[in-house]
Amino acid sequence: MTDFMPKQIFYEPEALNYPLGKEIFRYFKSMNIPINPTTSHNRVTGIKGDTPQEAYREAKNTLVIGVRRSKDFQSCKPSAHYQLPLATSCPGMCEYCYLSTTLGPKPYLRVYVNIDEILNITKEIIQSRSPEITIFEGAATSDPLPVEKYTGSLKKTIEFFGKEELGRFRFVTKFTNVDSLLTIQHNNHTRFRFSLNSQEIINKFEHGTPSLIERLEAAAKVVKAGYPIGFIVAPIFRFENWKNEYRSLFLLLEKYLYENLPENWSPDSLTFEFITHRFTSRAKSNITNIFPNTKLPMNEEERKFKFGQFGYGKYIYTSNEIDELKEFFLQTVEKHFPEAKIEYFI
Repeated sequence: MTDFMPKQIFYEPEALNYPLGKEIFRYFKSMNIPINPTTSHNRVTGIKGDTPQEAYREAKNTLVIGVRRSKDFQSCKPSAHYQLPLATSCPGMCEYCYLSTTLGPKPYLRVYVNIDEILNITKEIIQSRSPEITIFEGAATSDPLPVEKYTGSLKKTIEFFGKEELGRFRFVTKFTNVDSLLTIQHNNHTRFRFSLNSQEIINKFEHGTPSLIERLEAAAKVVKAGYPIGFIVAPIFRFENWKNEYRSLFLLLEKYLYENLPENWSPDSLTFEFITHRFTSRAKSNITNIFPNTKLPMNEEERKFKFGQFGYGKYIYTSNEIDELKEFFLQTVEKHFPEAKIEYFI
């Protein structure tokens, strides 16, 4: 899997007032990549595309260098107390991704260069909730790892939380460029999580992302570095031979983990999260615009309709189907990783 390399750059002029902004600007300028100013990282014009498919692909190859001005961090229940905004979007082109709905038809990548200001706000929040521990999620609206090569923000954030007694950090990724994060003094305050699926699902729907084996190899490095680790299996699909496919996933995961455990590794530091496939009418419309030949299972007649907490409905598997999925995955975890914690199954 090659590193993410944008084809075009936009930058807020204010971003050049920050050392990181200058550094990223100079790097891409030296690479002769087109780089142009923009008035706001929230409203970037100039991303071409005559069709929804072309606009989407152009956006996935666009990087915007911005300054995050808001001092408010969004809540991130149930997995964390707050989102920690390090970046937005992702170069992967997963057909089912909810960011294709929430970020609009051009989900370009954004990085925020005022990382010190963001971490200062983080510290204030931690102090305001003392003596409770405050947990922050670094991948609520992004995969921050593909742009780490250019920002170093994950490294700086992990180092920050390593020194915070009452702060904890977690993020999830499908990507594999983890080497720069392996020697950090994390002090077990950062949970490094990987998003996994069967190789069949990755091949069909997770375009532009590393293979399952590449992700497991990266996870093995992270485990060896002593991080608390977690795995999200999502979205879970019911398809022909799904049980055998997911059994194979866990057999591989067991192999790669147990061959790389550090001496002081505690098996109860391993977590799992499971999310079954669901979709909204709006998401289906957006997905079929971008991927007109998609094979995603989105037949409303085969699903159960459920109203969500935000006032809109979604199509989920039937109760019997979800019960079968839940029983299968919980039993599989118990077989391969009996001391692991299952954070949720939805």
